[in-house]
Amino acid sequence: MSKQLLPGYIIRRGSALERSLLLKFMQRTYQDLFPNEDFSHLEQTVKQYFSSDTPLWWVEEEGEQERNNQYPMPHAPFSMPNAHPPIACLWVGNAIDQVHGNRHAHIFILYVVPEHRRRGIGTALMRYVENWAIQRGDRQIGLQVFQSNKPALNLYNQLGYQTQSIWMVKFLSAEKETQG
Repeated sequence: MSKQLLPGYIIRRGSALERSLLLKFMQRTYQDLFPNEDFSHLEQTVKQYFSSDTPLWWVEEEGEQERNNQYPMPHAPFSMPNAHPPIACLWVGNAIDQVHGNRHAHIFILYVVPEHRRRGIGTALMRYVENWAIQRGDRQIGLQVFQSNKPALNLYNQLGYQTQSIWMVKFLSAEKETQG
């Protein structure tokens, strides 16, 4: 079942059968940020975390679904039952607040294809997931964003998200240091 997200766009709940499409969207997300990297390892992330407890939503252009129902294609791109792939996705999991111990929603991925950006889809998806989280009793929602992803940082800041912690990394040499 789908409903209107914004004028011209509908949102629908994804299914477990769309694992490969989710993986393609995740790979595309990371490729946008890090074009020279290999993201084949994301398959393991999807395999490990994608379940009925981690909801997935797709955004499609309004009218595409009706056209596709009229003229279904047996071998559509992206292994989808329709000819036009979604233009955005939102995948949510669960996290535990390490300070208070409360379970809360955690956004694994929010991605809008470049051709549909700056039309309010990201904002609408964030409001959608916030309402969903409130309805299930969550008191907060979390996400992780790369520091280099300025458009996403701007969106989250405009929506009132605040930095709660900073994830730090140190890259280690794979070679053992020799003692002399």
